[in-house]
Parts: sequence; structure tokens; C-alpha cells
Amino acid sequence: MKDKIVSLADKLIRVKGFNAFSYKDIADPLSVKNAAVHYHFPSKADLGIAVVMGEMQRFQHNTRLWRQLPEDEQLAHLFDVFRRHCHAGNVCLMGSLAPDYETLTPPMQEKINEMAEAIVEWVTAVLENGRKNKRLHFKGAAGDRALLVISNLQSSLLLARVMGTDTFDRISRQLLEDLRS
Repeated sequence: MKDKIVSLADKLIRVKGFNAFSYKDIADPLSVKNAAVHYHFPSKADLGIAVVMGEMQRFQHNTRLWRQLPEDEQLAHLFDVFRRHCHAGNVCLMGSLAPDYETLTPPMQEKINEMAEAIVEWVTAVLENGRKNKRLHFKGAAGDRALLVISNLQSSLLLARVMGTDTFDRISRQLLEDLRS
């Protein structure tokens, strides 16, 4: 039950936003009472932290799988994760939680910060290694470029909601092409 609650909360955060859903939105589809959700997650922040930690586990699992690939292919796999979210009508978790950030509890903010830092560090390392191995080409510091890549991926999911999924595909294709040339 706990995994189902976290999975549904993840979907609701990505579609509606953290502050826009209630435990009733989780309890009803699972055919349980709100108390059952509260049993596993006494506060909504506890649930939010579980969602963020689940996302971090998936990210770490994926990046371990991609480790042996050339750097441009590692980035392509990251882009594919975002693409799947796009085609499912979701935004990325960090992009969904950012607008609510100031309303979240300090422990939840801390987990979001950890997630953001881990993603930026990974993209930075991939970019640095890719430039060293002549698989990726860009000007400036890899950390700065990583922020540009991540912000482009996040914003392209938002644009795709308004302009259609092709928007994400066009942006991500151009972004990767620019890094490869």
C-alpha cells in the first residue's frame, strides 16, 4: 500500500502540483480511507519526502546503468526520461515542486536541494568527461552548461503542456545536437 500511495502522490505532484492535491485524492482511487494514507504518512511533508527520495533512487539507478555509455548517449538517456514524462503529460518532479518551494517544510526543502544538487553534479560530470573525450562540445564551464541543460529540459516540459509534445522533442533534439557539434 505504501508504494502505491507514493506512486500516486508522485503522479499528482507532477500533474497538479504538491499544494493542489489532498490525501482524499490519493485515498479515493486506492479505495481506502484518508486515515490509511495518514497511517503511512502522518504529514503531507512526509509523503513529499518519500516521493523525492523515490525519484532520487530511480535517478541513481539509471545513472549507474548509463555509466559505461559514451557521454552523449548518457545525456540522450536522461533526455529520454524527460521525454517519457512529457508524453505522459507530466512535468519533472523538481520543476513541479519549485513553485511551491517556499511553502514546503524545511526537511522537504532539504531533500529537494539534495535532489537538485545530485542532478546538477551528475550532468556537470558527464559534460566535463564528454568534453575531455571529445564527445561533447560547448563553451564555458561545465557546471554552468549543466544548469542550462537542466533548465532547458524543465522548461521544455512546461512549454510542451501548452504547445504540444512536439515542442519538447524539438528542444531536446536541438539541445543534444548543439552539444554534439
